[in-house]
Amino acid sequence: MHKSTTSKRKLPDTWLVVFFILVVIAILTWIVPSGSFDYETIDIDGTARKVAIAGSYHEISKSEVSATGLLGLFASLYEGCVSAADIIFVIMTCAATFGVIVKTGAFHAFIGRVVQKNGSRSLILIPVLMLVFGLGGSLFGMLSEFYGFYPLIVGLMMALGYDAMTGFATIALGEYVGFMAATLNPYTVAVAQSIAGVQLYSGIGYRAVCFVVLMGAASRRRFPPEHPATAVLYARKVRRKPELSVVYGDSCTHSFERSQLDSYTFTWRHTLILLDVLATLVILMLGMIRWKWGYKELCGLFIIMSAVAALIDKWSPNDYCQEMLAGIRSVVWGCILTGLAKGIIVIMNHAQIMDTIIYALGNLLEKAPSAISAQLMLVAHTLINFLIPSGSGQAAATMPIMAPLADVLGVSFRISSYSV
Repeated sequence: MHKSTTSKRKLPDTWLVVFFILVVIAILTWIVPSGSFDYETIDIDGTARKVAIAGSYHEISKSEVSATGLLGLFASLYEGCVSAADIIFVIMTCAATFGVIVKTGAFHAFIGRVVQKNGSRSLILIPVLMLVFGLGGSLFGMLSEFYGFYPLIVGLMMALGYDAMTGFATIALGEYVGFMAATLNPYTVAVAQSIAGVQLYSGIGYRAVCFVVLMGAASRRRFPPEHPATAVLYARKVRRKPELSVVYGDSCTHSFERSQLDSYTFTWRHTLILLDVLATLVILMLGMIRWKWGYKELCGLFIIMSAVAALIDKWSPNDYCQEMLAGIRSVVWGCILTGLAKGIIVIMNHAQIMDTIIYALGNLLEKAPSAISAQLMLVAHTLINFLIPSGSGQAAATMPIMAPLADVLGVSFRISSYSV
């Protein structure tokens, strides 16, 4: 057991792993030919988006672009943080505001009530919560909006006798499976189908089946032994033998003991605070659907939510500010890591090699047998995910190329839009 714990500590820090990828990409800027598509701005569902023009790819001389040298490699951290300023602020806001909510004790008291009522049936909470987060990702394209729930769900699962990874998987698997099996996701389905020229939200039945199948595969309770990588099975295994946890022996800042829950009494103040959170999420979803809200409205709404919760719990202004700062401190390292990862995109854009990679993948698909072309489109988009993590950004960058390519390959435009 000691040997296992030691081997875990020898794993490189995530920062080093991302930096290694950054170095590899920097080297590729000197090797991969530079090139670009021509772009045009079109209106998609009321939003102006720049999309590539099919057949417009052209190479660019290396003398006209900036390949990454030693100074540029380390300067990319600054540029990446600037480029990712919006998502970095979202992470800080979610950590700070939900940190305030957690500090009020409302979540702990609510969790204690849930634990008392469910007892040995706590395992059912995992698929139920995964379904809730999955529907948010599938219907509304919600991902970053759920960041603030990670400390809560991680703490909940640890209090129920599981581990931090169970809590992380409950949210991450739920929301990302939902986002992937998009039914009405406005950031992927709407953008891709609008560019491909097919009826908006057509094929929803097929995508709904995908959602049910994939969500079931991620969370199901009974499964053949050759498919162990499901959330419920992992949770059951860890609860039975804690030493089997992938994070066994590691401390977690969000953990609390089951006995701590018993010290909380669910009061009317806690009820008001939870209603405050619920009302905030409902308003946020309405804003995203009806008024095209984005990150700035999300951050403003969450700050109002936390301030209202502090008032309900009778905090002083100084206490509120201190807790907000404490929440931000807990995610500073993750924010820097986000900027470092964004530096990969910055480096590729400086050298203008991203369009070259997309163009090369398109050419490979064009030469592939038509019988497997749809599957290869999915593989191509999976690879592009590493370069363009934004769902709407990926759809805008690739669908103008993939849609005409689908016509050449004998694949319907609707099928090509499914691969995004």
